[in-house]
Amino acid sequence: MSDYIIRGMAADKQVRFFAANTKELVEKARQIHNTSPIATAALGRLMTGTAMMGSMCKNDSDIVTVQIKGDGPMGGLVVTSDAKARVKGYVYNKDVMLPPNAQGKLDVGGAIGNGVLTVIKDLGLKEPYSGQTNLITGEIAEDLTYYFASSEQIPTSVALGVLMNKENTVRQAGGFMIQMMPFASDEVITALEERLKDFTSVTSHLDKGETPEDMMAELFEGMDMTIEDKIPTEFYCNCSKERVSRAVVSVGKKELTDMIEEGKPIEVNCHFCNSHYTFSVEELKEMLKAAR
Repeated sequence: MSDYIIRGMAADKQVRFFAANTKELVEKARQIHNTSPIATAALGRLMTGTAMMGSMCKNDSDIVTVQIKGDGPMGGLVVTSDAKARVKGYVYNKDVMLPPNAQGKLDVGGAIGNGVLTVIKDLGLKEPYSGQTNLITGEIAEDLTYYFASSEQIPTSVALGVLMNKENTVRQAGGFMIQMMPFASDEVITALEERLKDFTSVTSHLDKGETPEDMMAELFEGMDMTIEDKIPTEFYCNCSKERVSRAVVSVGKKELTDMIEEGKPIEVNCHFCNSHYTFSVEELKEMLKAAR
């Protein structure tokens, strides 16, 4: 298991945590979309966070989608995870380039700008749950922290990181989410806040060869930490020609008829994985028969 997420509890179950190593799935996304370093960092952070949110789901059919829309040159991102932490996503402007920020790091916040973060949870109910918050910094981890506090009323600490090599491949990627239970004591909250202040970046720990287990062991030293689960996480898109054909059919009879009258095959591109699907005129005629 190369990329994975651990889930566990600490401090007599007053705290729950998720921690992930996501280097390979972020590198796969970079290769699929040919993203610039800053777009890779943004997409990698959001994919890592969304994969951990997916792993929080109770039912295998549950889906979590996180959308970010900003007024910066990146425009926005869309990432989706299922309950098995299989994640996919894309950036609106994959070629965005900016100078480093004041800390000398990739300026993800500047690339995203001001805007909104939307979380959509499809839990098999009549209507999906949707929560929306304003972006706080555009750095994604802080925005997810704010989302949990304001939309779900769960005090949460989110850390996400992507470290790039000079040749623009992904060197390290990962993150964690630490959430306080409603009955968490002030002593535990204060102790954790102090430890989080002293914690260096996720990628610096990963780059030293540490695992998600090592990072959590450091943060929860002496706090009765137990790891309850370890699950693989990966870049995974469930698109197929059949699924795409259903989407084409849904545009309606008039549009399908217009396509057929043009007498040319059409090509449909999947935003998430960049797969291309071609439908011949004959296939379009069959789809028209199936259209309502």
